Amino acid sequence: MQKHLTEIRWGIIFTLVMLLWLWLEHLVGLHGPYIEHHATYTNLFAIPAILIYVLALRQKKWRDYNGVMSWKQGIIAGLLITLVVVVLSPLSQWLFHTVISPDYFANVQAYAVSQQMMSADEAAAYFNLSSYIVQSLIGAAIMGSVTSVIVAFFLRSKAA
Repeated sequence: MQKHLTEIRWGIIFTLVMLLWLWLEHLVGLHGPYIEHHATYTNLFAIPAILIYVLALRQKKWRDYNGVMSWKQGIIAGLLITLVVVVLSPLSQWLFHTVISPDYFANVQAYAVSQQMMSADEAAAYFNLSSYIVQSLIGAAIMGSVTSVIVAFFLRSKAA
């Protein structure tokens, strides 16, 4: 456990930054009056997400591996960060949808129906807490794994 404190810390940091991002989206109206722009602007979270992985793996490389980290070690560290994010994702989804933006589902369902993207029943089935928890578990696992592999490749030591 002590050996993986860096990954645990950065997984928690990632989750907190994600919640801060969602709160900012809510504040600027992307979960309400400007919901039609949400799908576009939410993708910008990739920038801080990747930056967090870069900072985390750089810290791991220098703090725990004395500046010499293999690609495999970087991937393992990144996957452990991803595991923390995946474990915390149901709680973060619950916090987001009950505390930060409780009207999000009603707003996004109404928007999807008004734009004839889905029927009311389809929107209700897709835009709800249990569906988003499953999506966040899968999305965090896939995107975290891909990010870990790529960032670890660039931060690996050539001699390792």
